[in-house]
Amino acid sequence: MSAKQRYDKLTSDRSQFLDVAKEASRLTLPYLVKGEDEYSSGARVLRTPWQSVGAKAVVTLASKLMLALLPTQGSWFKLQLDEASVKENFPPEVRSELDLSFSKIERMVNESIAASSDRVVVHQALKHLVVAGNALIFMGKEGLKLYPINRYAVERDGNGNIIEIVTKERVNRDLLTGLIPERQPNSVSAQTGVGDNEVNIYTHVKRVGATMIWHQEVDDVILPKSTGKAPIDSTPWLVLRMNYVDGEVYGRGRVEEFLGDLKSLEALSQALVEGSAAAAKVIFTVNPSSTTKPATLERASNGAIVTGRPDDIGVVQVGKTADFKTAYEMMLQLEKRISDGFLIMQVRNSERTTAEEVRMTQMELEAQLGGLFSMLTVEFLVPYLNRKMSVFQKTGEIPKIPKGIVKPTIVAGLNALGRGQDAEQLTMFITTLAQTMGPEAIAQFISQDEYIKRLAASQGIDYLGLIKSQEQIQGEMQQQQQQAQQMELTKQASKISELGMQQQQIQDGQNETNPNPEGQAAAAANSG
Repeated sequence: MSAKQRYDKLTSDRSQFLDVAKEASRLTLPYLVKGEDEYSSGARVLRTPWQSVGAKAVVTLASKLMLALLPTQGSWFKLQLDEASVKENFPPEVRSELDLSFSKIERMVNESIAASSDRVVVHQALKHLVVAGNALIFMGKEGLKLYPINRYAVERDGNGNIIEIVTKERVNRDLLTGLIPERQPNSVSAQTGVGDNEVNIYTHVKRVGATMIWHQEVDDVILPKSTGKAPIDSTPWLVLRMNYVDGEVYGRGRVEEFLGDLKSLEALSQALVEGSAAAAKVIFTVNPSSTTKPATLERASNGAIVTGRPDDIGVVQVGKTADFKTAYEMMLQLEKRISDGFLIMQVRNSERTTAEEVRMTQMELEAQLGGLFSMLTVEFLVPYLNRKMSVFQKTGEIPKIPKGIVKPTIVAGLNALGRGQDAEQLTMFITTLAQTMGPEAIAQFISQDEYIKRLAASQGIDYLGLIKSQEQIQGEMQQQQQQAQQMELTKQASKISELGMQQQQIQDGQNETNPNPEGQAAAAANSG
């Protein structure tokens, strides 16, 4: 079966998910998800929503996910020894050298990602995940390439593992000169339905054992030099989902969960905008039997005096103020629910709003990211890191890393959120202990060395070489004691020396007063 036939067959299961994705895109970002006719010629008019809350919600959530999964500061992964596999007990100096080498490799990978356009494509893919719930990324040599849900179809096994992918894209025929047979001018292919200047390319990806193999086809003909393969654990094809339901091949988007609120907000926004426009229109009415003519009122300037009776002139009023107020209050409730669901922080507007209140609001919103990170960490970060490491090792940019000894660990996303909560709980524990039992309880019951290490680990700080070990602390204490003892001995020696000098000075003074005490004593004896 050709790739086109497999694509047409797999798209039948995709149709319901594509319809929901188009509806979600219509209420948020209309340009994001299109239909099968996205390649139709001519300008394509997109319907503008009556509200912008959906667009702001999608962009905000995608940006938060982007900064959490691939942070611009710090590393989002860490290389460390696999203690379960390594039987040898490395000495501390060897572990320090290994950690320094791992840190260098991490910096090289992060610098390569920063210099590429990966973050741009990932951010676009995250917007597709929020709206449509599905996205496909191909990690090629030229960089990342994004396939929306309307340009690929997949097949999974009972465990959710990918077993087949078929993508569809249209390129100019001139780019494939010499690779495909020429067509007659002004001809249209009955198979593809496109002109002779464009052609549909289908990429067919299959899983064979522990390997992913793929090739490209045009008019059921395999293009030369289009085949490729990769191990399943380092495949360049990343099929992403936001949320999934057991038994479903495709994922569900975040917008789909709030589709009811977005539809209600759209309808109320349209009603309020159109009603406000009608209410803002000023129309005067004139009694038909009145002597005042409509033309007189129309020509009258501001402050002019005309002949007529005020009772014969009226103004058309809508009189829907109470109804508009009810609709407006409902809109505020819908906006709040949508903002909370998409992590848009709304701080209480008050002069006494403290920084702690803002921080707690932010932490409460970030705590909702746990469910969103779970799928993205498994289906995006881990395969993305494996592919990056595999490519860098093949090109020689980083040294070969032996399997079973070094274990890459993701420290972003859900893990970063957990570390942040650990730091907050650890700080609250120490603060509560100090307030209830006093500062002396901390020194008596808390290990300062272990507390510092846990605090550094919870904030993602590499404390290697930063925190002194117990041996270093004891050695420094012994050295300080020795220095103190030496200083004390020096002081005592100086005091003894000063005392000896004083005694010597006293004795010298006595000798000056009695220059010959023995002669004086003999003289006294003779006189007696």
